[in-house]
Amino acid sequence: MAAKVLIVTGDAAESLEVLYPYQRLREEGYEVHVAAPSRKKLQFVVHDFEPGFDTYTEKPGYTLPSDLAFAEVEPAQYAAVVIPGGRAPEYLRADPELRKILKSFFDADKPVAQICHGPLLTAAVGELAGRRVTAYPALEIDMQSAGATYQDAEAVVDGTLVSSRAWPDHPAWMREFLKVLRQKAPLSRS
Repeated sequence: MAAKVLIVTGDAAESLEVLYPYQRLREEGYEVHVAAPSRKKLQFVVHDFEPGFDTYTEKPGYTLPSDLAFAEVEPAQYAAVVIPGGRAPEYLRADPELRKILKSFFDADKPVAQICHGPLLTAAVGELAGRRVTAYPALEIDMQSAGATYQDAEAVVDGTLVSSRAWPDHPAWMREFLKVLRQKAPLSRS
């Protein structure tokens, strides 16, 4: 049986930051489940830049049904967790079920991949203190406030935590995350 990886997300997550790891991990041979506040069709968004804008713009993106509600997740069944960005982490960080899930991954020293605004969730469970991370550059102050050392890089690995700035950094992020994941949860090749 393939090792399982959990993606935790919700409405307004960045489309590419959910779908790229979802497809890449499945391609690698992992079973991937998407968990959200409830079982439903999730509406993702696309963030991009427009000339003259000081920040990114947001448009409706792809949809994907969640496999599980946070309350149904049994973290012990999963080898790793992926935390996409977008706007979803802003409201998901208040979800007590999700905070319990994330805390259990850190307590068990399982691989955690976070990207863009995803580190808002790991900050909410107090797991960034003393760590090196990257995130969407506008979150540098949030990362420092959470006790982390912010690095402006495509991917930053600190033990089993692998972070990245945003979707343009996907290749470096997944390459580093897969190295950590293969060490902690190697797939059996038949």
